[in-house]
Amino acid sequence: MKQKDIFLAGEGDAWFTRNADALAKQRLPDSDPILVELLSLREQLAAVPGGGKVLEVGCGSGVRLAWLQQHMGLECHGIEPSDIAVSQANRAGVRAQVGTADQLPFADKSFDVVIFGFCLYLCDRDDLFKIAAEADRVLKDPGWLLVKDFYSPTPLAKAYHHKAGVYSYKMDYKTLFTWNPDYNVYSNRVAHHADSGYTDDRQEWVATSVLRKCRQS
Repeated sequence: MKQKDIFLAGEGDAWFTRNADALAKQRLPDSDPILVELLSLREQLAAVPGGGKVLEVGCGSGVRLAWLQQHMGLECHGIEPSDIAVSQANRAGVRAQVGTADQLPFADKSFDVVIFGFCLYLCDRDDLFKIAAEADRVLKDPGWLLVKDFYSPTPLAKAYHHKAGVYSYKMDYKTLFTWNPDYNVYSNRVAHHADSGYTDDRQEWVATSVLRKCRQS
């Protein structure tokens, strides 16, 4: 059974329930590296004709997207395998729906920003090419891609202790896109996964990457 099916079948709800308290305690925007990066792009996003449109893959209860709608005036959409989380996101005014990263129910070039909000480490490895292709398909050109996830300079796999048969994976996730000359790294920060501070412990590394998609003529 694929990991995406396990999460759609109930582990997504279990993950969300386990982490709900910690997520609710976040102080936005300062405790969220993705929001900090998007704030640095406020001027560029404000210049988008008609206002910017954002998709977050792995949006959880939509807390980040709700903040972006309220404070930056962006139109926000989310995809998430947890029914419970999607219901909460919708109640918060976020356009969220149940789904997974390998099949995005949106038209080509729909979004100015695509966010992977700490979800790729649980995705099936044989879906990574499809996931990258789907993100590229729905992202406008030019556009912004942000990825926050566990980081390792070499790929690592570890048993996921909450569910037998599931694995979590660490790698340099920006490389799913940087092989393509249309994607350039705008910023990349590696930090401790819990407090965003410096650490030499590679097991604790999380990277927040900002990439610019801009086709070269």
